[in-house]
Amino acid sequence: MIEKKVCRLILEDGEEYVGKSFGSTRDAVVELVFNTSMVGYQEILSDPSYTDQAVVMTYPLIGNYGINDEDYETEVPSISGFVVRDYNDEPSNFRSTMTLDEVMRKYDIVGISDVDTRRIARHIRQYGSCKALITVGDMSLAQAVDMLTEYEPPKDAVARVSTKKIYNYGSKDAAYHVVAIDCGMKKNILRMLRDKDCYVTVVPWNTSAEDILELKPDGVFISNGPGDPTDVAETIATVKELIGQCPIFGICLGHQIISLAYGASTYKLKFGHRGGNHPVKNLFTDKIEITSQNHSYAVDAASVENTELEITHLNLLDNTVEGVRCTKDKVSSVQYHPESAPGPQDSAYLFDGFLAMMKEVKEVLENA
Repeated sequence: MIEKKVCRLILEDGEEYVGKSFGSTRDAVVELVFNTSMVGYQEILSDPSYTDQAVVMTYPLIGNYGINDEDYETEVPSISGFVVRDYNDEPSNFRSTMTLDEVMRKYDIVGISDVDTRRIARHIRQYGSCKALITVGDMSLAQAVDMLTEYEPPKDAVARVSTKKIYNYGSKDAAYHVVAIDCGMKKNILRMLRDKDCYVTVVPWNTSAEDILELKPDGVFISNGPGDPTDVAETIATVKELIGQCPIFGICLGHQIISLAYGASTYKLKFGHRGGNHPVKNLFTDKIEITSQNHSYAVDAASVENTELEITHLNLLDNTVEGVRCTKDKVSSVQYHPESAPGPQDSAYLFDGFLAMMKEVKEVLENA
């Protein structure tokens, strides 16, 4: 059993919650957000989109099935912390190889348990995502609030989590060659592309359009990732140059980057979308998908009207933009996660749409 210390969660508005520590016991200044998923804490822990954030898990029991070696979404998790109601350190799962506490200690991720997570989530819903401090120290409440007020979140999250070198994934004999721009890409995206008969070349976030085109891709994919999309000006510029050169598909941050490249604008949501139960409507089929989501920013619907993009999907909870496309340029993107991990898996068909675009262009070139 782990030794739990008294731990405090202090919000920038002075709200304070006292619980018990697990994982790393360092002080951590974070952006506090919440996730409503009932399963998948390992995938959430290892999703690079949570860089510099601490996630409040609204499902009360966390840690009960441990951590296994196969379900990581990145090699080195970059999340800052977990806030949970009831942490279980004795997992019951034949796949488990480590406890959540052991993994969090390994990667220096802080945790606080035995706090009212539903109250914290309601607070975030009412007042918005906020800066917070997780600490086992004796800093006074006034000192903590002053520190949080002065704290400026870093702007280099994508640069920190993106691959530092080009690498390949899948079989060279695959039907399609995809260049994936890694802005903090989840592993399951690579698995999905591989399973769709794609050979993937993964490149860093700031790779130029010229270097990407030299790789002769059948299509380009722009991944999910952390932070404000306007912080990655280099990626936006690259996508601008790639438009019309080959089919492009983007997910989450990739969706925002594509929209910005076309001249639309983005804004920060009050408390973001994080969970596995968001209903999204496909405006061209009238079908409803239950989707997996994790993002703080959204594309402004009014700004899309002045571009060559058209809106393809809407969130039925708040009517925010969930997908766009430009048929002429063979470009499409969605705000949510069709690769799931954790689920649901209603939206996996979107990868088939990307393949269809690549197939069409490839056939035209072969018959030219």
